[in-house]
Amino acid sequence: MIQAGDVNSIDAPPETKLGDGDLDYTIPAEIVYPHFFHKSGQLCAARSGDDVNPERASSASQFYIITGKFYTENELDKMELEKNVKLTPEQRQAYMLEGGAPHLDGAYTVFGEVVKGMKVVDKIQFVITDPNDRPLKNIKIRSMKIVK
Repeated sequence: MIQAGDVNSIDAPPETKLGDGDLDYTIPAEIVYPHFFHKSGQLCAARSGDDVNPERASSASQFYIITGKFYTENELDKMELEKNVKLTPEQRQAYMLEGGAPHLDGAYTVFGEVVKGMKVVDKIQFVITDPNDRPLKNIKIRSMKIVK
């Protein structure tokens, strides 16, 4: 996945660790699982971990876009057994044909989907990063269009 939205990231020098910058409020979780799940291209709200955020409230600014890996039928069967979950046929098909991050399902708010420009997301995913997973060169979102 790729993550963005840290309020401290604008023109931050390359050596600056990012990921903790946020606004002074959170947004209540809107987890609508399994209707919305973590298939490739989903736009999701970042948040603090369950240990400090048991309500799973979302960040007011940080978000991530799922790229994820492709899963085989056997891997999904094993995951269902280990996590005691039952994936829908739609989820299984998406995770096998589009990829995703099923380990995040039911724990984070999914609030949108990339409908155009996924090639850009995939390109960002493969840039060289530092040990903190930050790209060596800043990547900026110059424009986006929200459609309903």
